[in-house]
This record gives sequence, structure tokens and C-alpha cells, in this order.
Amino acid sequence: MPRPAHHSKFLYRLCALALAAGLAQAQDYQQHAIDGALPVFAPALKARLAFPMAWTPQVKDLPAWRAAGRAKLWEATLQERDDTPFAPQVIATQDRGSYNARQVVFNLTATSRVRALLLVPKAAGPHPAALLLHDHGGRFDIGKEKLIAPWGDAAREAAARTWADKYFSGRMPGDDLARRGYVVLATDALGWGDRGPLTGDGQQALAANFFNLGSSLAGNMALEDVRAASFLASLPEVDKRRVAALGFSMGALRAWQVAALSDAIGAVVAVNWMATTQGLMVPGNNQLCGSSAFQMLHPGLLRHLDFPDVASLAAPKPALFLAGAADPLFPLPSVREAYAKMARVWSAWHAGDKFETRILPGGHAFPREAQDEAYDWLDRRFGGRD
Repeated sequence: MPRPAHHSKFLYRLCALALAAGLAQAQDYQQHAIDGALPVFAPALKARLAFPMAWTPQVKDLPAWRAAGRAKLWEATLQERDDTPFAPQVIATQDRGSYNARQVVFNLTATSRVRALLLVPKAAGPHPAALLLHDHGGRFDIGKEKLIAPWGDAAREAAARTWADKYFSGRMPGDDLARRGYVVLATDALGWGDRGPLTGDGQQALAANFFNLGSSLAGNMALEDVRAASFLASLPEVDKRRVAALGFSMGALRAWQVAALSDAIGAVVAVNWMATTQGLMVPGNNQLCGSSAFQMLHPGLLRHLDFPDVASLAAPKPALFLAGAADPLFPLPSVREAYAKMARVWSAWHAGDKFETRILPGGHAFPREAQDEAYDWLDRRFGGRD
């Protein structure tokens, strides 16, 4: 029996609609996947960052929590334990009044023997000590010389003065601490000073090749800082109970990171590097530009711990964090959020009085007044000057 005409029209329309839906679905594929330096699905990835290993009030065994966090951080560095003898050798000295400056060569790791700058007070020790950790700054011809005045190299002497004028009110932080009676050590991170040459563009290839070699650029820096801390604490002039890590900008990250990883560090001063991942992963932020970010990111770590969570592994050691209210690299609301998160961890250790933060009126710098405040704070924590 023939079908009614209206039935055939209905089937035709149904098929046409199905074909149109199919064509629409076929056209509905990803044709724009990059938004600036981020994938368009970045919000979905950010939403997955729950930081399950972060401290919460449900944590009852703080030492166990810290041990687990430290183990995860070490795992993310892709580094192996290194107990290579330091075998130090002093190759040059300079008298600076109340202290001596030394150029010392030692085995930073099993694969890197480096030249460091070391300042030692002339007075009888043992003395408190400070491991100074230099910044990134996009300038690679100097590293350790950003913090301790060099000698014997006119170009580096001029560069060090320029850097001090730009960020430290014309002062050299290491020399100021030495005048206060501290033994001070500074080394070059890989790519800076003696250990270059590195360029801004070259960082991406260097980081990629570390991964090709089964290692990590950021992890190598973390290991080297831990080793430098151990070397400083091993010196006969040093009071092992009073060793601090102090850093500016990238050096601040290095300071709180080494304080989290190393038992040789007993206190930390971190200037101008702390915020939450959510606060940094926003359009226009320097953290999205590559280059320097390669020095500061461990593969997979942010799936477990945020930056303030890692820094909190240093608790209950005395810690002073400074930030610039107008620092364009670290949005102030994110800085405050990170500080509040860390403060809760120190309080859980019943050490809330050992955790202090300051918001400075300026930008990305460590000016004279902030230096004096930081050094006074360190003196108080270490029981005064010698």
C-alpha cells in the first residue's frame, strides 16, 4: 500500500534535520586552541589544581606531613642524592677591614666544581652565617656578584655596582651582613657568572635538554642550593645552629625552597617571590612568558603542592617574607593569600610568632630600609650579633 504524501515529507524533513545536525557537528571541532601563551582549556586545567598534599586542619601529624611533602618535592626535582666531598680550595683573598673576602673553589655537586665568594669575619667564631641566593633579572654575566662585591675583574665590578644601584639602594647585601658578623656564601646558579654563557632565548633549549637528559633545570638548581647550604654549614668558622638562607626575586624562591629541603638552613628571608599559582597564571604575568619560569617549575609538582605549600615545608623555622605593594610580577591579592596560607601552617606548629611578613611600599626591589629591617630581624632570631 503506498504511503501518504505527508508521511514521506515528514521523513524527508527528519533526514534533512539529521544531515544538518551531522554537518554542524562535523564543523564543531577545535580551530582555535591557543590564547596568548595559554591553551584555551587552561581554565579547566587550573580547576584541577586541588593541591591535595597542602596542609589542612585535618593534618594531625605535622612531622609526617612535612616529610611526605619534602619527599614529593625531591621526587619532582628529578635529582639524586649527592654526598660528594666538597674539597674546598681558597684561590684568592682580599682584606675588607673587619672581614676577609675569599674566592673559594669547591665541588658543588658530583658534576660541578665551582668558584664561590665567601666572606668571613676576622673576629673569633663560630659565627652565624647566611647563604645568599641571587636573582634572575634577565642578566647572566653576573650571579654571585649581584650580592657580594667582586674584585679583580673590572667588568664584573662595574656590573655589580649597577645591579646594587638598581635593586639594593647601592648596597651589596653580602658585605653588609659580613660587617654585622656573618659568614656569607654566594655561588652562581647554572648559566650565570662563571657558569654561563646563558641568554634569555637559550633558557628554553637548556631546560628542554635537561629533560632530554632525564634531569631538570629547576631541579638541578634546587640540588645545588641544598649542597651550598651544606657546604656553608660545614665550615669551621660557622655556627651550624645559625645558618640562614636569604634571597631576592628568583633568589627568594631559592631561599624558601632550600629552607624547605635542607636541615642545614635554620631561618629564611625571602624578598619579592611568593604568590599562589592561581594568582600568577593570569594574562600578562611574567610567569606565563617562559624564559625565567623554567628555573622555577618542577615537573608535576603543582599537581600536589602550590608555591606557599612548598614554602610551608620550612615551618617551624623562623621566616620573614617581604613583598612590594607595587610589584608588577606578584599581584598583591595573591601575595596576601599565599602569606595567609603559610601563616596557618606556622600556627599549626605553635610557631606563629616565628612567621612574619611585610608589604613594602615600593615595587620589585630590596631597598635600604627593608635590608636593615631584615638584618635586624635575623640578628634577633639568631640571638644578636657576635
